Amino acid sequence: MTEIELRVNGSLRTVATQPDRSLLAVLREDLRLTGTKYGCGEGECGSCTVLLDGEAVRSCQVSVSEVGSRSVTTVEGLAKDGRLNPVQQAFVELGSFQCGYCTPGMVVRATALLRSNPMPSREEIRRGLEGNLCRCCGYAGILRAIERAVELAQGARRDL
Repeated sequence: MTEIELRVNGSLRTVATQPDRSLLAVLREDLRLTGTKYGCGEGECGSCTVLLDGEAVRSCQVSVSEVGSRSVTTVEGLAKDGRLNPVQQAFVELGSFQCGYCTPGMVVRATALLRSNPMPSREEIRRGLEGNLCRCCGYAGILRAIERAVELAQGARRDL
């Protein structure tokens, strides 16, 4: 076991763990941040997507020792001052989820997309979400939610 410091959702956290454990396992099991989902464990489904210094990554494919001083943001850390971010708000407003299993990864991935491209076309949204899979095939609702998030972010000039 090694003591590892992580900056997660803006707070410095210390965990005693094996350095080769996945970031996903540490988030869920040690830090009890269960919004990030375990899907395939192979980096193929996107359910475990988190932001690492603002970049969307598959947390099942990142060892906790690789994180270092970089900042980790999970779906729980996207809301600010008790307000959902525009992507979260749009998913809730439009009910753009079915079982909800893929939702955290989709929300995190879409947030990263909109930070880098605040006005994506529908095709750019599709490309930006490639690799994030929805078991329920709720893609139409997910696309609508991301388009709505663009409107919400632009209308309220809210940060993602």
